[in-house]
Amino acid sequence: MSGTGSPQPLDGRWSPLVTVLAFALPAIFVLAPLAIFLVYSFFSVDQGQIVYAPTLANYARFFADPVFLPVFWRTIVLCLSVAAISILLAYPTAYFLTTLEGRWRYALLMLLMVPLLMSYVIKIYAIRSILGLNGFLNKALVALGIITEPSTLFVFNMNAILLTLTLLLIPFAILPIFLALERIPQVLLRASDDLGATGLQTFLRITLPLSLPGVASAASFVFVLAIGDFLTPQMVGGISGFTFGRILYSQFGTAFNWPFGAALSVALAVVVILAILAGERFGRNRGTSH
Repeated sequence: MSGTGSPQPLDGRWSPLVTVLAFALPAIFVLAPLAIFLVYSFFSVDQGQIVYAPTLANYARFFADPVFLPVFWRTIVLCLSVAAISILLAYPTAYFLTTLEGRWRYALLMLLMVPLLMSYVIKIYAIRSILGLNGFLNKALVALGIITEPSTLFVFNMNAILLTLTLLLIPFAILPIFLALERIPQVLLRASDDLGATGLQTFLRITLPLSLPGVASAASFVFVLAIGDFLTPQMVGGISGFTFGRILYSQFGTAFNWPFGAALSVALAVVVILAILAGERFGRNRGTSH
């Protein structure tokens, strides 16, 4: 028997097992919990006890109650705004990084990723101390004469949630855009320059279109992280900053209504899946069209 032919039967035997193992963990830790939530959403609660009888009452309540659906749409708009602002801030930063040479490019990138290693709660408290009544922002605005007294515009409301989520999630937007910009062949940029195009023309016709898949990935990534966050609204939103994540948290916590919370989770999961599919489809279409 030749040495080159002996591994072939072994590969053939183990490849199905490797495939099963590759899909087992996502199925167990992602699909199985989603399936359990879906099943639970058709149950109900009676006097603190879960009634395991199929019903559509939870979904009917979600669509009929005047509270849940408006908060749901308002949260979607909020998270879309977070994604848009994050992209507007992350793109120039990522573009600047790609213009650097040598080790400085990756050194600065690592510095921008350092906040991801910090405690999420500590970062929220730090941002809240900046936006608070006696925070740095209010003190700076008063010192500059822009306002006469500290303002509550950026604390314990939807504005505070918007700013805090944006600051927390910007690193998640910078990285995909940076990778997309870095993968643009330099020969295309040099060819554009040789043909007499200005820097702005090169950016609009080559750099921007080829980086749009990274922008789409960053936008969907930030949106998904923002819409599933309940801790940030809880800590900086106050009474005025009530989001869908806080409703979910209350249903599984104080209300102890797991079936209704599961139904709300299913509605949220549908939006998350649609956002991921939209980002992936847009990125693929832009990538193949160029």
